[in-house]
Amino acid sequence: MNFTEASLFWGFLVVYGVVMYVLSPKSRNANSFYKGADDEGNPVGQWSLTASIFISWIFAKSVTNAANLGAAYGVTGGLAYASYWLSIPVAGYIIYLIRTQTGARSLQEFLTSRFGRLASLAFAAAILIRLYNEVWSNTAVVGGYFGLPGEWEYYGAAMLFTVFTLAYSLKGGLRSSIFTDVIQTFVFVFFVGAVLFLIVPANDTSALLTSGEFKLNAGFDLLLVALLQMFSYPFHDPVLTDRGFVNKEKTMLKSFVVAGLLGFVAVFIFSLVGVHARLNGIEAMGNAPAAVGQSLGLAALFFMSVVMMTSAGSTLDSTFSSLAKSLAVDLPRLAKRAKDRLPSVRVGAVIMIVFAFLGNLPMFAGTDILKATTISGTMVMGLAPVFLFYGFTRWSPWSFHLSFWTGLGLGLLLAIGLIPSSWAIGDGAYNMLLGVNAYGFLICTAGFFAPLVVRRLAGRTLATGEA
Repeated sequence: MNFTEASLFWGFLVVYGVVMYVLSPKSRNANSFYKGADDEGNPVGQWSLTASIFISWIFAKSVTNAANLGAAYGVTGGLAYASYWLSIPVAGYIIYLIRTQTGARSLQEFLTSRFGRLASLAFAAAILIRLYNEVWSNTAVVGGYFGLPGEWEYYGAAMLFTVFTLAYSLKGGLRSSIFTDVIQTFVFVFFVGAVLFLIVPANDTSALLTSGEFKLNAGFDLLLVALLQMFSYPFHDPVLTDRGFVNKEKTMLKSFVVAGLLGFVAVFIFSLVGVHARLNGIEAMGNAPAAVGQSLGLAALFFMSVVMMTSAGSTLDSTFSSLAKSLAVDLPRLAKRAKDRLPSVRVGAVIMIVFAFLGNLPMFAGTDILKATTISGTMVMGLAPVFLFYGFTRWSPWSFHLSFWTGLGLGLLLAIGLIPSSWAIGDGAYNMLLGVNAYGFLICTAGFFAPLVVRRLAGRTLATGEA
């Protein structure tokens, strides 16, 4: 970077951090810090919750992935990645049913009541791994706009961004996270619009919207994967699911539906950045937004960096608040070491500080950003039957474990390349991913229902014997 570029990028980063800290509200009690309520105990408003769900799920790495897929497959790739946001309304509806039918106040409480304490512990481990990955994978995206891995600018920007986000997260917890999400939503939408203003006139609109083919070997296989993972992927992300318990059931459901639809549209629109690269022969090099920004000049690159900072910030502050709640509230209750009374704000603050440091260690180790979530959706496929079919049982720990651990095992086998090639569906880049998710969903579902069928058959046999 020359002096002008450095002043612009570093200046915005500093101004962004200071403004977020000054504007974010301070939580004066645990209910505000962990549950997002105001000082009087009032829950989050519907539109604030909608904006929070919308922006907190638009991760920096996600919009980068969407653009990369647009560059690789055209609009088919963009639609494939955007389809993951349709899982938000699905999650909202299932959480609505869980809350109205069981009265559970969290997913951990629901799982404990239906499938036992070990099921909740397994679920807690899965979401903690997810949250840990969210820290470094988002800060690394921001660092990439200031320098290359190995350069001090890369690490310096990532860590400064972490410090700013941590500062206002410590100030208000979930309350400040939701409040700043509203600001970040407006900033994100404005600068995405600015990016489109530069991209759309540079292309033939019909070519921009029709690039790509709906074939299995042209990105359509990933679209099918997204539709399959729609029923499991959102549940291992407390950044999303924690927001399902902070307001009244119907208000929450409306927010989830609107946020999911808006997220689908926003991510698809941003994928057109990659389609632009595809049409104009711009080499994406694993980061289509940065490549396109550099090709269009300093203004475009700056707009891209602002989009990434706001999306990364909204996810990172939500990650800190979810980590605090998971480790300070949910796990102690699960271990029966805490009652309904919330812990002090100081406990959650310490957890945030620890994970702000530990969560960035993989970035310094040089881990690939995309590895943070490439296989995670497959590993948790066993959650789909648990949340879709819980109504078929009142108490069945084996149903959870046969479904969950089977999905986890298949995900690990896929990650290390031990799934037979015969499982592949089609001949595209994601043929094995599609096959494992399709067949795995059926196997996990069979595992979920197996104990119920055995119990039913055993009951009939007993009844026949008594007769």
